[in-house]
Amino acid sequence: MIADKTYLIENVLKHTDKIKLSPAVQQQMRLLRSDENDKPLVFVGAGTCGLGAGAAETMDNAKAWLSENGIEAEVIPVGCIGLCSSEPLLDIKLPGKKRISFEHVSGEKVKGILDKIFAGTLPDHETLGQFGEQESQQSWEGVPNLKDHPFFKPQLRIVLENCGVSNPVSIEEYIARDGYKAYLNALKVFGREELCDFIEKSGLRGRGGGGFPTGKKWKFALGTEADQKYLICNADEGDPGAFMDRAVIEGDPHKLLEGMAIAAYAIGASKAYVYIRAEYPLAIERLVIAIDQAKEYGLIGKNIFGSGTDLEIVIKKGAGAFVCGEETALIHSIEGKRGMPRPRPPFPATSGLFGKPTIINNVETLSNLPTIVNKGADWFSSMGTATSKGTKVFALSGKISLTGLVEIPMGTTVREIIFNVAGGIPNGKKFKAVQMGGPSGGCVTDKNLDIQIDYESLVNVGAMMGSGGMVVMDEDTCMVDIAKFFMDFIQRESCGKCIPCREGTRRMLEILESITTKPKNRETHEPLARFKGVLQIEKLGRVIRDTSLCGLGQSAPNPVLSTLTWFREEYEEHVFDKKCRAGVCKNLRVYTIDVENCTGCTLCAKKCPTNAIIGGRKQPHFIIPDKCISCGACEEACNFNAVKVS
Repeated sequence: MIADKTYLIENVLKHTDKIKLSPAVQQQMRLLRSDENDKPLVFVGAGTCGLGAGAAETMDNAKAWLSENGIEAEVIPVGCIGLCSSEPLLDIKLPGKKRISFEHVSGEKVKGILDKIFAGTLPDHETLGQFGEQESQQSWEGVPNLKDHPFFKPQLRIVLENCGVSNPVSIEEYIARDGYKAYLNALKVFGREELCDFIEKSGLRGRGGGGFPTGKKWKFALGTEADQKYLICNADEGDPGAFMDRAVIEGDPHKLLEGMAIAAYAIGASKAYVYIRAEYPLAIERLVIAIDQAKEYGLIGKNIFGSGTDLEIVIKKGAGAFVCGEETALIHSIEGKRGMPRPRPPFPATSGLFGKPTIINNVETLSNLPTIVNKGADWFSSMGTATSKGTKVFALSGKISLTGLVEIPMGTTVREIIFNVAGGIPNGKKFKAVQMGGPSGGCVTDKNLDIQIDYESLVNVGAMMGSGGMVVMDEDTCMVDIAKFFMDFIQRESCGKCIPCREGTRRMLEILESITTKPKNRETHEPLARFKGVLQIEKLGRVIRDTSLCGLGQSAPNPVLSTLTWFREEYEEHVFDKKCRAGVCKNLRVYTIDVENCTGCTLCAKKCPTNAIIGGRKQPHFIIPDKCISCGACEEACNFNAVKVS
């Protein structure tokens, strides 16, 4: 029988400082980790990305097949292992054999795969790799180690270590993977100030964007006298293309809780909040389960394991406001107020939630803590660059072959991530840029692909680490349109408190909209206004950056300023030539009629909303350029491929 709560508390959690567990306990740990198993195990990647790809049907069909064939097996939903482009993922571990993983396993493929695996053979396709950690288990002949896959090989997984591998709603399995060992050791070994020094020595910096040294930040709160202190986990990732926090919580919620417990102890906080957007129902569900399990084991509550330390963890759902990613706006939201930033100082570390000392760290920062405490500050600081230590999780999306989550050592180049890990640009297209840091960040172009990933290097080229979103763009991308997309997002998400952000971003958006649209009346001053807008937009961006109240407003112009720096010629083409080289800006498209193909059917003329098409029946038609609004109705109506677009 696999170990229960009492067994684990008495034999594992109360003996975290022992180097070697007894053989009997070690065997129990192997069973809980599924390193060994006496019945078949089927794992299905059931994070949000997997479910979106059809993992629910995959799971149902697997259960049905097992039932029909009278096989006693366990089907375990796990989080995302990171390779989202290969979802749905299905792993199988037969007794005595290594765990093997299959990709693109839609519901209809389940039967064929299970038929072959349980017959001892391999499917012709879909085999992704096998897990190499279970040394005592028999390997599948001819199947490569999953760690040698090009997507995984360059990675060093600390935060993502258990994601997609372990059962996220099993505290027993988390304990078997050394879970909560770091927290209970910290309570025994470290004083609060010692723990802050230890984390500062490790070089861990905030992974939410600013990159402030974590241990140093904690000391501000620790050194402030107060009857109550708070810890807040910021899980309100709002950047387009960012899904790191969601995946970590869905795949390994206990690691986050342990990190929060360590941080709360370090600063002397007895209450902690997880501020998470309500749009993450699966992450919230698994977090609720994990908190209840931790309470049941006595890891959250009063006088934890006789240490005199108390901790309560509360989930606060956000309504999806981007501005609540800013610390002071987030605090206002938890307090029940409108989420709006306030001037600083005082900083939250000295006067935050309800006026008390408050530390705010994001999911990735906190999830690093258990491994740092277990393996040591020197171990963590040995990785990375001189100023940026450890690893960084990135969400890869856009025009790349392999999308998903990766965790790479600091110091890795942008080129390595895009062309080695993510497999490069598909369909033979050329790389154009990668947007890093979300709406607050900027572009890295082919000229800067060999810069190392660290906080300072990215800032030097006009980008930023941010929370870790990387949106890759190819030659078919219009950079003016990209700037307009981010500016539209920022303008809508502005809290409206300060004029530079509220009005400045609106004016920047108006300028971008004007230059991606042809002047409707050439006899007015509209063409001149388009030209002056581009001349003003850079100056306007600098004013917004220098005078906005909060960090979000100050970084709001970055997408425009960055694209202007690296792709000014595209702006000039939009203004002077009224042309979009990528063909993305529909209102700048030029429509003509090929008289050789035109049959004079008059369908295009009837559909034109501005009467810009002339010509008699059964005679070639023509488009009057000054009347054409580039709506594309003529192209849709034409059955003879006579309408051409340039």
